[in-house]
Amino acid sequence: MRRRGFLGLAGAAPALGGKFVDSCGCAMMPQAAAMSGPVGAAAFEKVGSKLRITNVKVFGVSLTPDSDRPYVFVKIETNQGLIGWGEGTLEGKAAAVMACVEDFKEFLMGADPMQVEHHWQSMYVHSFYRAGPVIGSAMAGIDQALWDIRGKALNMPVYKLLGGPFDARGVRGYYHLRARNKDDYPRLREEAKKQGITCFKSGIPGYYEWIDTNKKISAAVASMAAMREGLGPDLDIGIDFHAKTSPSVASILVKEVEGLNLLFIEEPCPPENVKAMQRIAKRSTTPIATGERLVAHYGCRELIQTDINHVGGITALWKVGAMAALAGVSMAPHACEGPIGALATVHVDAAMPNFLVQEICSGVEVGLNEKVWAEWLGFPAMRMVNGRFPLSEKPGLGFELKEESLKKYPFGGTKPMARVFHEDGSVAAW
Repeated sequence: MRRRGFLGLAGAAPALGGKFVDSCGCAMMPQAAAMSGPVGAAAFEKVGSKLRITNVKVFGVSLTPDSDRPYVFVKIETNQGLIGWGEGTLEGKAAAVMACVEDFKEFLMGADPMQVEHHWQSMYVHSFYRAGPVIGSAMAGIDQALWDIRGKALNMPVYKLLGGPFDARGVRGYYHLRARNKDDYPRLREEAKKQGITCFKSGIPGYYEWIDTNKKISAAVASMAAMREGLGPDLDIGIDFHAKTSPSVASILVKEVEGLNLLFIEEPCPPENVKAMQRIAKRSTTPIATGERLVAHYGCRELIQTDINHVGGITALWKVGAMAALAGVSMAPHACEGPIGALATVHVDAAMPNFLVQEICSGVEVGLNEKVWAEWLGFPAMRMVNGRFPLSEKPGLGFELKEESLKKYPFGGTKPMARVFHEDGSVAAW
C-alpha cells in the first residue's frame, strides 16, 4: 500500500469511535464499555427492550465421574427475573468451553438479551480468529439461553418465534439401535412397532485402513444386510460410518449396500474433505449425511446433519437449515449430548420445511441419562410419542431447571474421548 493511501485510512480512525488502529493494523486500543452495557450497546438504547443481562453462569455436570462428555450448561439471568438456559457440551473439551463462556461474559453483562443476532455476530466476529468447536460450543450455550429468554419475554415457545410448527404432529425422530447381536433385531422391531418408532440408526463394525481387505469390507456389508433383514423393510435405517472409512473404502461400501434402501449413510469420510464426500455421493443413490463436526453456518454448505451444541446454537442451526433448503438438501440434526441442546434442536426442527429426522443418542429402553433428565426437568425429555418428539406450548425452550438439582452430579473434569489404534499402532478414526 502507498504511504499516502495508508495515511488516508488512518485519518478515518474517528469513524471507529475514536479508537486508533496500530501500525500493523492488527490491534486496536482498549475500548471502554458503555454505561448501560458492553461495548456497542449504546447504539441500541432507543430501540431495544428494558431487559438487561445481570449474570452469566456456566456449569459442568458429570453424570458419571469418568464421562468424556460432561454437560456444559449456561444460565443467563436478567434484571426482570427471566432466566434462560442453554447447552454447550463438547465431548472431550468441557473445561475449555466453560472457560470460553467465562470469556464471553464481557460481551453480555448489561446487554439487552433480546438482541440475539447482534450478540451472535459480536461473539463470532470480534473473536477475530474464526470459531472452532470450543468457541462454537460456548456460543451455542449462550445463544440457546438468549433464545430461551426471548421466548419467555414474548410468552411464546421458540419454535413459534421461528415461524413453526411446520408439522403439528411434532418432530420425527430416531433412536440408536442398541442390539447385542442380530438375534435382538426381531425384538427391537416389535418394540418399535409398539411405540410407533419409524427409524433407527446404527454403525459399521471395526476400524478401517486407508485401503482395506476384502474380508473387512465384506464383513461390513454383511453387518448392514443383517440389520435390514432383521428389522424388516418398513423401518428406516441410517448407518453412521463415523468417518472411520477412507474415500476409497467408503466408495465401495456405499455401492455394495445401495439395495438395502438406507435412509442415509453418515460421514463416510472425514467431513472436512468435501471433494471426497462429493465423489462418494456420486457413487450411490443413498443420501449422504455430514456436518455434525462443523461450526457456524459458514462452515456448512451441502449437508443434512449438524449439531446445535457445536454449530453455534439456535441462530446458527436455523441458518444452516435455510442454506440447505436453498440447495434442496434435507436436515437431520445431531443431538448426542444433554437435554437442553436436544430440546432446543426440536424447536428449530419444528420450523424447518426441509427437516427430515432428529437424532437422539438414546435407545428404545429408558437409560440413566433419560432418568436424570426427567428428574431435572420434571418430564420425560426427548422421549418420543408415536415416533415423534412432542411440541411444548410453554414459552421459551419449554422447561425450568434449578441450579440445586445439578449439584448431585458435580463436574468430574475434562476426560478425553476414546483413542483407538490400528494393529500396527497407527492412529485410527472412530
